[in-house]
Amino acid sequence: MERRSRVASSFASPKQGGRLRHYSGRNVRCPSCGHDDSRVLDSRAAEDGAAVRRRRQCLKCDTRFTTYERIDELPVYVMKRSGDKEPFDRLKIVAGLGSATKGRPVSAQDLDDLAITVEDAMRLTGGDVTSAQVGQAVLERLRKLDEVAYLRFASVYKGFDEASDFQREITLLEKRTAAKPRKKK
Repeated sequence: MERRSRVASSFASPKQGGRLRHYSGRNVRCPSCGHDDSRVLDSRAAEDGAAVRRRRQCLKCDTRFTTYERIDELPVYVMKRSGDKEPFDRLKIVAGLGSATKGRPVSAQDLDDLAITVEDAMRLTGGDVTSAQVGQAVLERLRKLDEVAYLRFASVYKGFDEASDFQREITLLEKRTAAKPRKKK
């Protein structure tokens, strides 16, 4: 699945007190002379594949330095019904799903995968998402995973008050999952 991200290249220089400075793009400035052209001497994976470590040499002053390139995922914020804005928290989804799937044949890995899929879908929308969008995304995926868990989650998410609310949702569920008749040739 495609993720929206930007690659940040950073280096630590003793002249700058070891602070990380971020540069994006191909040319990386030399920490010694500021020249923006260097050659890569060595590249290798770092941080268990989450980053790329590159040894570089400035073409002007021959100073050698190290850069690290990491994926910097764009943050997702959720706009609550109250108007509050908070960072997306996958663990909240997993906790809600855990309650809905209690006693059901659904593994913890399935719940994690579903939450990651929802997070990726929200990230692809870009910027802020509403709590309603998150809830709908969870319901769509949970329906495919386990229909009983779907009804449990929907009862809390949609605020069911009466048995008729359950009946209405079951009717909708049956319509969505009913096999479509084949056309005869």
